[in-house]
Amino acid sequence: MLRYARIKLFYFLKAFVAPHARRGRMQDFERLLQPSHGTRIIDLGGTPDIWQFVDTPMNITIVNLPESNMYEEVCSHHTFTFIEGNATNLSEFNDNQFDIAFSNSVIEHVGGSENEKLFAEEVRRLAPSYWVQTPSVWFPVEAHTGIPFWWWIPESIKGAMHRRWEKILPDWNEMISGTTVISKSHLKSYFPDGILKTETMLGMPKSYYTYRAPQ
Repeated sequence: MLRYARIKLFYFLKAFVAPHARRGRMQDFERLLQPSHGTRIIDLGGTPDIWQFVDTPMNITIVNLPESNMYEEVCSHHTFTFIEGNATNLSEFNDNQFDIAFSNSVIEHVGGSENEKLFAEEVRRLAPSYWVQTPSVWFPVEAHTGIPFWWWIPESIKGAMHRRWEKILPDWNEMISGTTVISKSHLKSYFPDGILKTETMLGMPKSYYTYRAPQ
């Protein structure tokens, strides 16, 4: 139970740090992609929360898996539409149906390199501009577990930790087990027409984002 308390403490502290990081990220988003009133956004795997940091009112379609908790009523200056779907195959939408495709810390959860490639293809197809962010492997504290240097821990030790988590936190463990780390070079290969940037915290790379700005 002590380890369970550690996880709760990590997410409690993260709730204080995350808004600052997201505010800076969304300020960069506005500056680089320059959305205007009514811009059509498709947000793959997101929630309305991050959009509170963008002042420009936009039309935002949020896509999540069917088993995800969907928002139905949101008090916001944006207009939200909620869709159930899989971001690796959104054939119900036409090419360039949106102005901007957006994703924040989702591509590392889609299920390995093949799905990551499909995800990237959909991002690039759905809109002429995009913004995709993912955590960096080089930040000391892993963004999902709160465990220092998680990606460098031997697989045998991580396996034992997963077996323990499966007993006390099965849903959380399933999310952690399905999370991969995406290197800067892999992100560049998925989005060859994007501009790649590094977000830093305390002088260390916290995450990467790639974007394709309006022409």
